[in-house]
Amino acid sequence: MKTAHLGSLDVSRIGLGAMTMAGTYTSEGALDHDESIRTIHRALDLGVTHIDTAEIYGPFLSEEIVGRALAGRRDSVVIATKFGLVDHTSGEPDVNSSAANVKAAVEGSLRRLGTDHIDLYYQHRVDRSTPIEETAAAVKDLIAEGKVLHFGLSEASPETIRRAHAVQRVSALQTEYSLWTRDIEAEVLPLLRELGIGLVPYSPLGHGLLTGRIRTVDDFADDDWRKTNPRFTGENFTRNLALVDEVRAIGAEIDATPAQTALAWLLTGGDDIAPIPGTRRVSRVEENTAADSVELTAGQIARLDALEPAAGARHDDANMASIDR
Repeated sequence: MKTAHLGSLDVSRIGLGAMTMAGTYTSEGALDHDESIRTIHRALDLGVTHIDTAEIYGPFLSEEIVGRALAGRRDSVVIATKFGLVDHTSGEPDVNSSAANVKAAVEGSLRRLGTDHIDLYYQHRVDRSTPIEETAAAVKDLIAEGKVLHFGLSEASPETIRRAHAVQRVSALQTEYSLWTRDIEAEVLPLLRELGIGLVPYSPLGHGLLTGRIRTVDDFADDDWRKTNPRFTGENFTRNLALVDEVRAIGAEIDATPAQTALAWLLTGGDDIAPIPGTRRVSRVEENTAADSVELTAGQIARLDALEPAAGARHDDANMASIDR
């Protein structure tokens, strides 16, 4: 597989997000951890070198699964994980990126992942009660100790990115970016190019909609958060299905699935973009990684560029409030 560059860190240009392995779209009782491990192993066999997780997924479960899967194969993988949404003074989910909490968080992540270093360590969400300079300095200390190799931010505004980067070089920004979420193109993406920071798009398949397999939310479990997501409700959902139909039509011209077409479009953006489609299924990781070999024509890229982004906010009000803008 071809590579992408996140600052000075090289990764496979298609990675694997491990969030769903902890039950994000399904109840924990329906999870198959052995299948998740097989999925990670299959991804590695297909050339994926970039596995993304976070302590909050589960909490902790996703990191544990990734650690089990990478036992004996650690040296060939870039492990990315995230801190800041678990308060280690209470052990409960809460925003905390204080220096003390960052240094407590890394010890647990190292233990669960079965490693002595984390390749890419992200602040999961900006902590408005802690200056970003304090958080960046804490990660800088961890880098000096060898426990962390590279620093990342997730869902950070241009101002926050600049302030953090002034303290400790930021290698990657993780944020939602796909054919239906393109708001970062105005300010954030140019800033990343200016500073030499890579982009790691999460939810590059629109929380599953861009796979083309979702035609009704009635099939979702009652506790699936997408049932209350503005893009999956009412007229927005109907309009967004039309976007998917356009992606499907372009993919049919080159014998690619909608998911492969959407990922291939992202990859045309440059070698500093490395999406992390999430799955816990071997069949899905095989489909997603095959996008590495999909070639879009200039005309097809132009048609995809011209698609209207998704209708509706990308999260409900509560979740949007947690995003640094």
